[in-house]
Amino acid sequence: MIELPEALVLARQMSDAFAGRTIVAAEANHSPHRFAFYTGDPATYGARLIDRTVKGAKATGPYVELALDDGITLLLREGVNARYLTSGDPVPAKHQLLLAFDDGTHLACTASMYGIFSLVDTGVDDDGYYVAARDAVPVLSDAYDEARFRELVASVPPSTSVKALLATEQRIPGVGNGVLQDILLNARLNPKAKVSSLAGDDLARLFRALKDTIAAMAAQGGRDVERDLYGRPGGYCCLLSAKTWKDGCPVCGGEVTRKPYLGGNVYYCPICQPLA
Repeated sequence: MIELPEALVLARQMSDAFAGRTIVAAEANHSPHRFAFYTGDPATYGARLIDRTVKGAKATGPYVELALDDGITLLLREGVNARYLTSGDPVPAKHQLLLAFDDGTHLACTASMYGIFSLVDTGVDDDGYYVAARDAVPVLSDAYDEARFRELVASVPPSTSVKALLATEQRIPGVGNGVLQDILLNARLNPKAKVSSLAGDDLARLFRALKDTIAAMAAQGGRDVERDLYGRPGGYCCLLSAKTWKDGCPVCGGEVTRKPYLGGNVYYCPICQPLA
């Protein structure tokens, strides 16, 4: 799933690959997918996208924004797999969005478990998550400091868990259940720990782990459980994930616990991340 590190990587790669290129053909919903969601009628996407020139791309929380001329923005989110195809690469038989450019390259997008494709006028969107992400202070910016983070913590009910604080309701846009695991291991905090149980040192450690972990993931090309625009796995090796939890805790070597919690599995080390 696209989370902030992957959005940052994909946006950078898309900008490098497509900025200045003009769309000469476009098609949405070629292969209907039960969980591929579009804003408006996907049958209109071709006419709306053709002859548009790409101005650039950027990440907005978990969204990848492809900015086109005439004030049109294409948003990709969640389980969208975006792939760059050279002029000699075969186009996949199944796809949920396909853009052809004037240099013979393509952007082919498919939905995995589910995916969201939005075609909107710049700055106009009814998606509350997008609006929240657009208006939020980016977590990797200098403006997002520890004082701002502590304000966020103070704004939630004391019974809120650490996972709910970081990875629900888009309080920190782009932080989801995937990146959460390593953040909490680095902070030595249990995902079920209540905000009311956190001391000042805990909050300082959590803030630093939040910033440093996401920055490392983005700098290394995203997580190794996800793929970039060219189909390559990210270079950041996840400490705790569905692939690694059976190997034991990378810090102490102890057994890692896996439990469903708040809409997804959490992985944690009871020794390094004890629940008070």
